[in-house]
Amino acid sequence: MKPEYFVVGDVHGKYQLLVDLLQKWNPERQQLIFLGDLIDRGEDSKACLELVMDLVQNQGAICLTGNHERMFLAWLRDPQDRYDHYQRNGGDTTINSLLGRSLDASVDGMVDAHQVSEQYGELIDFLKSCPYYLETELYIFVHAGVDLTLDDWRETSEHDMVWLRSKFHETANETGKWIIFGHTPVYNLFGTKTRISQIWDSGDGKIGMDGGAVYGGVLHGLVCNQDGPIEDYVVGHTRFQLQIED
Repeated sequence: MKPEYFVVGDVHGKYQLLVDLLQKWNPERQQLIFLGDLIDRGEDSKACLELVMDLVQNQGAICLTGNHERMFLAWLRDPQDRYDHYQRNGGDTTINSLLGRSLDASVDGMVDAHQVSEQYGELIDFLKSCPYYLETELYIFVHAGVDLTLDDWRETSEHDMVWLRSKFHETANETGKWIIFGHTPVYNLFGTKTRISQIWDSGDGKIGMDGGAVYGGVLHGLVCNQDGPIEDYVVGHTRFQLQIED
């Protein structure tokens, strides 16, 4: 096992920010981990998906499932019932990116689901294979959080692992491990609408690192070792923007 982890927060189609951030990654000593939400809302979800899939398949990276990947797969399974929900959460940008159209092009949830399924079988299989969490001796990596009210947090449902917010944020972490997560932009965790470029530390081992890159924030790359988080690389520039919820 490599001595360090390089953890990437929510990308949301911001391909150039991802490329810039990966310049900070040291593949010789750092295990690369993506916390999910590679897609939706940003301008190049297709490129983000293809790059991360290549890193997983050829360089041993680990990509966790986020709620946006879960919504994407749910839409493909049942486009009639699930398209509206996916559209409300920025799915059209991913659909249009995959099908080579302008991001504001009109989407037909049924027809386009068939086309994406026909053209991107390998990519879909990759997303289906992404785990919901990664546990090590000192860390729990997960997209949104785990249910800390359970006797065993590992019994958290897959739904909750990609959707939890305050129930996780506000419950004491008694796992004895650092919990590194994304999903909720850090400006919400800090209780401000101002875009900020720092990660959120609960004080009891929960570290939030969704910099809200697609909302005028930044993309974080957190380096962790056997002593805990040791360095935070930040790409992008913060700018004020009205809050948008997942």
